[in-house]
Amino acid sequence: MEEVNQSSPKRFILLGLSNVPYLQPICFFVFLDIYIITMSGNLLLIIVVKVNPKLQTPMYFFLVNLSIIDICFSSTTVPRILINTLVMDRSISLLGCAVQMFFHLALGATECLILAIMAYDRFAAICRPLNYHTIMNKMLCASLTVSAWSICFINSAIHVFFIFRLPYCKSNHVNHFFCEVPAFLRMSCGDTFLNEIGMYISAGIVAMCSFFLTVISYIYIISTILRIRSSQGRQKAFSTCGSHLTVVVLYYGTIMSMYLKPHSTYS
Repeated sequence: MEEVNQSSPKRFILLGLSNVPYLQPICFFVFLDIYIITMSGNLLLIIVVKVNPKLQTPMYFFLVNLSIIDICFSSTTVPRILINTLVMDRSISLLGCAVQMFFHLALGATECLILAIMAYDRFAAICRPLNYHTIMNKMLCASLTVSAWSICFINSAIHVFFIFRLPYCKSNHVNHFFCEVPAFLRMSCGDTFLNEIGMYISAGIVAMCSFFLTVISYIYIISTILRIRSSQGRQKAFSTCGSHLTVVVLYYGTIMSMYLKPHSTYS
C-alpha cells in the first residue's frame, strides 16, 4: 500500500469500486439505474402526498420525511460514484470527503429516529384510536421531526470535526465506496480512542433508544391486535403496520451487516 508522507492528505482514493476497465461501464449503469429509480420513486411519493388532501396525516408526513432522507442520502454518495466511475478517477478531495461523511452520518441517524417516531405513531393509531388525533397533532409531529433532524445534524458535525483533526499518515487509500468513519479510524496514525468511544456512545444512544422504542411500541401493538375479535379487524390493523415493520427490519438488518464485522475489513 502506498505510503503518504504528509499527515493530512489533500485527496483520498476510494478503493470500493472495481478498477477492472470492462467492469466500469457496468458499475456506472447499475448505480445510475438505482439512483434514477430511487429519486423517481421518492419524488413521486412526495408529490402524491402533497397534492392529495386525504393523505395529510401524521403517517404520510413521516413518510415524506423518509423520502427526503432517502433522496439526500442517495445524492450524497451516488453522484460521486458515478463521476469517479465515468472518468476512471476514484479520488475525492478532503472537503468532499468531509461533506460526504457529514451527511451520511446525519441522514442515517435521522432515519433511525424517524422510524422510531413512526412506530410510536402506529402505537397511537392502533392502541389509542379514539385519542389518536389529539396525541399525534401537527405541533407534536413537527416538533418531533425538527428535533430528530437537529440532534442528528449537530451530532454529525461534532464527529466529523474531530475525525478530520486526526493525522492520516498511514495511507490515503479508503477501502470503501465512500468516506465512512470506520475506514478513516483505521487509516489514522493518531490515537482514535476518544473518537471511537464518542461514536459508540452517540450511536448507542440513537440506535438503541430508537430500537427499544420501536420494539416496545410493537409489543403493545401486537398485544392490542391479538385482542381484536374479528379476523378482518386484525388483518386491517396488521396491514397498517406491515410496511413500516418491513422497513425497520431491513434498516436494522443492513446496519448490523455493515457495522458488526471485523475492523480489519476497512484496512
